[in-house]
Amino acid sequence: MATDTATERAPLDLTPAQIVEYLNRYIVGQEEAKRAVAVAIRNRWRRLQLDERERQEITPKNILLIGPTGVGKTEIARRLAQLLRAPFVKVEATKFTEVGYVGRDVESMVRDLVKVAIGLVREEQEAAVREEAEARAEERLIDVLIESDVLPDEHTTRVSAIRERLRDMLRRGVLENRRVTIRIPGRKSGVHVVPIPGMEQLEQDLERVFRNLLPRTSHSREVTVAEARKILLEQEQENLLDEDKITQEAIQRAEESGIIFVDELDKICATGVRHGADVSREGVQRDLLPIIEGTTVYTRYGSVRTDFILFIGAGAFHMSRPSDLMPELQGRFPIRVELQSLKKEDFLRILKEPESSIIRQYQALLRTEGVELEFRDDALEAIADIAFQVNRQTQDIGARRLHTIVERVLEQVSFDAPSLSGQTIVVDRDYVLDRLKDVATDEDLARYVL
Repeated sequence: MATDTATERAPLDLTPAQIVEYLNRYIVGQEEAKRAVAVAIRNRWRRLQLDERERQEITPKNILLIGPTGVGKTEIARRLAQLLRAPFVKVEATKFTEVGYVGRDVESMVRDLVKVAIGLVREEQEAAVREEAEARAEERLIDVLIESDVLPDEHTTRVSAIRERLRDMLRRGVLENRRVTIRIPGRKSGVHVVPIPGMEQLEQDLERVFRNLLPRTSHSREVTVAEARKILLEQEQENLLDEDKITQEAIQRAEESGIIFVDELDKICATGVRHGADVSREGVQRDLLPIIEGTTVYTRYGSVRTDFILFIGAGAFHMSRPSDLMPELQGRFPIRVELQSLKKEDFLRILKEPESSIIRQYQALLRTEGVELEFRDDALEAIADIAFQVNRQTQDIGARRLHTIVERVLEQVSFDAPSLSGQTIVVDRDYVLDRLKDVATDEDLARYVL
């Protein structure tokens, strides 16, 4: 029997090998990191297969990704977000401030996760009721057309015949540009309650009371049949959705399968003598600790337990070490993976292998102008070598260096593309070096590209 591919199976049912296979399509190397996240995701599925008593005893093994910028830490997280239909958010540790300081509190990451979960569940529910909503919208649109006297020459007294005639015309698209007037209900007027930390449930209850007390307004609008169909479909989908059910399922998904990626974790390490900003950074660590250990966060949608949310931390740790984090916080990231700096061979593979490589992106962009870009192997080797040398001599920014270099190499052809329609531009090693001919030495090149 043929095996399913990573994109053909339900995301939570993916095997570690299938997750790695998917990541390999977009990310070069870093096999250890891919395997670590793949096993962590699979363990989410394994846990859900257990009975309730066993399930409560198993918490996620959080992961800490360590490595310089541009080697794939964030890209792994971004591609996981695309692959999984589980709630996923990416946050930067530096955006948070200690309780008592002005700025975002750490609990906001959980609130963001719930919002993402609600969006996912709503999207699924809309798809589930779409067929019924389309049928309802069609009936309402027929009512509008009859009121608009679309068939003035119809002499039959059979209402059903008129409706069927209009239905046929709608489905054939012959009425798309006809203008009709429909009633559009407005959102219920409401009063926004100023958020008070720790009082999100009270805030939600008060806003619901005000929405129920104040009347819903509506207005007439003249639109085309095509526009009316979209508006009526949205209204019918909204009518068929159960908001309480969506919220309840979203909270459950956030708790059971949510993933929070905390980037720049190294930036909140408190080093040396602790005063001033260092105190604030350590305070953020203290605030993060209960969230990652497992606590209850109150959101406007209800209370959310964080015990089973998977946390993936990441940081370059150039100026600090993981051991500079609070010991308690270190212990909450038992799986540590060190990502490697990119070599020349890695840069070459990044240019050639990923489905969305920067080379394929430029080829697709210029193809819209009727220009074909053909890259020779020696050109790609030259670009990879330059990227590697610049990173080695200056600040190592990983694969991001390729964007700067390729942009410079293709700057002129991108500018002239509208007048080059129908032509094929061949990029070889000489072409690459010619585009950088004003740079005499490697040292100058490094300074120039930066």
